[in-house]
Amino acid sequence: MKIIVLGATGLVGRAVTEALEPRHDVLRVSRTTAAKADLDDPASLDALFAEAADAVVCCAANVPLKPLAELTDTQVLDDLRGKLLGQVALARRAAGRLTDGGSITLTGGTFDEPIPGSGLGALVNSGLEGFVRSAAAELPRGLRINVVSPGWISETLAAMGRDGGTPVAVVAEAYRALVEGDATGTTVRPR
Repeated sequence: MKIIVLGATGLVGRAVTEALEPRHDVLRVSRTTAAKADLDDPASLDALFAEAADAVVCCAANVPLKPLAELTDTQVLDDLRGKLLGQVALARRAAGRLTDGGSITLTGGTFDEPIPGSGLGALVNSGLEGFVRSAAAELPRGLRINVVSPGWISETLAAMGRDGGTPVAVVAEAYRALVEGDATGTTVRPR
């Protein structure tokens, strides 16, 4: 399969491309790679599908932890536009351009337990999960859509001097399984 991985230079994106490359033709995309795209730039998303692709994986989006009292209206709109609306825009474009039976895999990130500063992220990620669940019922031509909600990544926590989380290799395997499998409308929380 030809697979587009958006956010390929980040921790999760690198692991996902490494998991997919032994069996597939992977196009690594980020704001800094030769093939560039940004979830905030619809024209760059359109350009991703100039050539035929079988799957698209988005590992590009995040919402920083920040207490609600410290958020400005602009920050709320920017985070909604980037992670939620940007991935919806990517999915809309992919739905019209992927080959029959293609796969769209997005990235959520809801944590098991509420943590301070995660309110906006919970809103964005819950919206994304609801979108995926509903969009799966209307995708044409056997297309599939899913979301991975990795929670804390072990390597990220280790860099912060903390223990726990899920190893990035386990998270990458969840993306690979969704791309190669037949699930649709699901949220996977790797453990």
